[in-house]
Amino acid sequence: MKTDLNIIAKTLRRKIIETSFRARIPHIGSCLSCIDLLVYLYWCELKINPLESENIHRDRFILSKGHGAPGLFQVLAAKEFFPLNLLEEFGKPGSVFHEHPPKPGYIAGIEAATGSLGHGLPMALGMALAERIQKLEYRTYAMLSDGECNEGSIWEAAMLASAQKLNKLTVIIDYNKWQATGRSQEVMAIEPLSDKWKSFGWDIQEIDGHDFSQIKDSFNKAKDESKPSAIIAHTIKGKGVSFMEDDNNWHYRIPNADELQRSLRELEDES
Repeated sequence: MKTDLNIIAKTLRRKIIETSFRARIPHIGSCLSCIDLLVYLYWCELKINPLESENIHRDRFILSKGHGAPGLFQVLAAKEFFPLNLLEEFGKPGSVFHEHPPKPGYIAGIEAATGSLGHGLPMALGMALAERIQKLEYRTYAMLSDGECNEGSIWEAAMLASAQKLNKLTVIIDYNKWQATGRSQEVMAIEPLSDKWKSFGWDIQEIDGHDFSQIKDSFNKAKDESKPSAIIAHTIKGKGVSFMEDDNNWHYRIPNADELQRSLRELEDES
C-alpha cells in the first residue's frame, strides 16, 4: 500500500505543477503540502462512490483550506468523479475549476464552496450533527490550514463539537508552518497548537503528514474515540520539489518554463 500511494501522490504532484504552469494559477506550495493526506483520504479512508457522489450515506469531506483546490481537483479527477480532460478548462474564464472550490452542484465530489477561511469546520460540524439527528451512519472530515486556526469561527465550532461529543467528526490540520504573509507562529502565536485543541475537548494526534503509515494509524485511532478528533499533520510546504520546499514564495508564485522542467525531473517515477 505504501509504495502505491507514494506513486499516486508523486504523479498528482506533477499534475498540480503542470496545471499551475498552464493555467497561471498559484498555491502550489499549499497543494503539495496536503496532497499525501488527500491521497490517503480518497484512496483508503472516505466511503464515497464516484458513481453515487450524492448518496445520502456517503462520508463528507470539506477542504476548508480552499486554496488547496487545485490539488483536490486532481484527486477527484483521478478517482473518476469527473473526466480528467475537464481540467483542461482550469483557470479559463467561465470555468468552474479555479483557485477555490465552487458551490456544490458544479463539480461532483465538492461538498462546499470554501476559500474564505474559517467556514469549513462550522459547515462540517453541521453535517456531523445532521448525521446524528438523521441516523445516517456517515463520518465527516474537514481539512484546515494552520493559518486558518487564526479564525475565531474555528474555535467556536471546536467548542460546540466537543459539547455535542461529535465523535464522527475528524479535523485534519495541514501544519506546514506558513501562511500567506509569514510563519504561522510569528503571525499569531499558534503554538502550542496541540494543547489548544486538547483544551477545547478534542482527542489530539500529531503525525508526519507525509508518512502514509502514520496517516493510516491516526485515522484508525480517530474511529475509536468518544469525542471529536483533530489530527495535526506536520507537513512541508512545497513538499516533493527541493527548491519549493519550505519556501513561502510558492504560496503565490507560478513556475516559469525552466522551473516547470526542474520540478518534473525531480518528480519522475523511479519505481
